[in-house]
Amino acid sequence: MNMTIKATTAIALCAASAFTMAQSMTKAEHDAAEERIEMNYKNAKKACDAMKDNAKDVCQEEAKGKERVEKAELENQYKPTASNARKVQEAKADTAYDVAKEKCEDQAGDAQKVCKADAKAEHDRAIKAAKGKG
Repeated sequence: MNMTIKATTAIALCAASAFTMAQSMTKAEHDAAEERIEMNYKNAKKACDAMKDNAKDVCQEEAKGKERVEKAELENQYKPTASNARKVQEAKADTAYDVAKEKCEDQAGDAQKVCKADAKAEHDRAIKAAKGKG
């Protein structure tokens, strides 16, 4: 029975190792993915040019944020560490905050202040959760 446990453990370790290696990304794959992300960003930003006023600003912020999140996810995929996983969550929180702040610009006076305060509070909660403190 002890031999069965050892064999099962060895098989599981081999499978986990093979899975990790299959998940690994070469430098060339990483570079190609990074170029794709940058091209997508340029295209998204160009699509914003047809818009006007704050809609254009929101569109540009969304494009910038998407690029930031995708690059963080790429780094986490290329070098999976707890730090890189946290950076993905922080990039998502920062993007949501930046877009929310920009959307608040459509409002005026107290409504805008409340909108921005709500966005900041949500951002703070998300960052705290990303750091494992929430």
